[in-house]
Amino acid sequence: MVNHLFNAFSQSTDGIRVPAVAGRFYPANPQTLQADVDSLLKENGNEGDKNLQALIVPHAGYVFSGSVAAQGFGRIRPDAVYKRIFLLGPSHQAAFDGASVNNAFRHYATPLGNVEVDTATCEALMQADDVFCYLPEAHRKEHCLEVQLPFLQRRLRQMPPIVPIIVSTHRPERLKKAADALKPYFNEENLFVISSDFSHYPGYEDARYADKVTADAILSGSLTEFLQALENNSDKQIPGLVTSACGQCPIAVLLLMMKDCPDLCIRHLAYCNSGDSPYGEKDRVVGYHAFSIVRRTEKEGSSPYMPAKAFSLSAEEKRMLLHIARKSIENRLYGKSEQLCDTARLTPILKQNCGAFVTLRLNGKLRGCIGNLTGYRPLHQTVSNMAEAAAFEDPRFYPLTKDEFPDIHIDISVLSPLKRISSADEFQLGKHGILMIKGAHRGTFLPQVAEETGWSKEEFLRHCAHDKAGLPWDGWRDAELYVYEAEVFDEKSIANE
Repeated sequence: MVNHLFNAFSQSTDGIRVPAVAGRFYPANPQTLQADVDSLLKENGNEGDKNLQALIVPHAGYVFSGSVAAQGFGRIRPDAVYKRIFLLGPSHQAAFDGASVNNAFRHYATPLGNVEVDTATCEALMQADDVFCYLPEAHRKEHCLEVQLPFLQRRLRQMPPIVPIIVSTHRPERLKKAADALKPYFNEENLFVISSDFSHYPGYEDARYADKVTADAILSGSLTEFLQALENNSDKQIPGLVTSACGQCPIAVLLLMMKDCPDLCIRHLAYCNSGDSPYGEKDRVVGYHAFSIVRRTEKEGSSPYMPAKAFSLSAEEKRMLLHIARKSIENRLYGKSEQLCDTARLTPILKQNCGAFVTLRLNGKLRGCIGNLTGYRPLHQTVSNMAEAAAFEDPRFYPLTKDEFPDIHIDISVLSPLKRISSADEFQLGKHGILMIKGAHRGTFLPQVAEETGWSKEEFLRHCAHDKAGLPWDGWRDAELYVYEAEVFDEKSIANE
């Protein structure tokens, strides 16, 4: 099969890496492959990001992760001109303590044609540090880089040469060596594509939980946070979970390259797992994320979180979100599976990835509050998930009962993107919510907490540090601080609009 495929797009095997997974992970027929990739890009792409520096994308079969991968590759501007593309992925075929650079081939073949390898850069890396080597078995049957090529071939009008690298070492000092050698290339001339799937083989809901923990850590831009998240997931002994990120090593290299680069920011683009595919099972899944890393202009500031486009919600959109929140709780409470809303009425804003908190009150008192700050799912899904979590999963309260449900009052806070601040002087009490991070500790207060409690600015920060982040009262003083704003509405106020 491989030889038959190869003959379709090359005259000779000399110096050409033959595809290993064409016909299995993606179509072997050129016309079918082109049509499939173009369809995925059309459904999930846009005009692209002007200052795109890197992507994290999955590498499973296209029927499972293709839509998520397309949302990553859709951030590439079709007219972008790169000197080279660095492809970094994990090793599924060989264990070794380093990073294997494939300088043995002049081209990688796909059903869409041959892609040039920048052998000069491959050799320069191998001369730069002994962490780099060439291990044939790390590349011969490896799929994690190969599956990215058709997306690049169809997205870019001008396909540059590639630098294929398989990263296998877990040792911090070796990962740092790799990052240090690659960092001179980590600039506007080149694009880095990091290949990784996420949770492997837990059940559907457990995967969503573990993958959210990992995604939030990546969004922090901190290697320490990322490694701690992987450890925390492992410590929870989630049934079936083998790893939270098979691409842990190349992601670590990326985060090390990003260190001390305040102009870089990370944005979460998409998530699903194999259980969302009609071909997947729910009891044993693999998770898929896509992220983009963009160089921001001085005008945009230096937050590691990529800002979404500013928006405001209409009264009708607020009503729909409140309806979705209440219906989600009702379905869970009564074991129903009724549709949450008329999906044809979902506006682009409600489909935009956005963070939100859902707060429940009973007789004026807090009865549950759960939220997601970074918004890695569409807003309508975030509200649905957070409403259920606030009703049944807030550890401070017993699960909501049927007797309580009719008297529950629902508040929703839709959040702006997070912005890193250099000191608490930039925090405005009553306007801003606060997120503080220190090591594995993190905690947040919504903006409206200031009005509800009557606290002063320092009291607000001290209580967030102590009550929410698990830090000493003055722990906020040396923590990372982020601010955000919230558009807050509830059932009573929206009824009067």
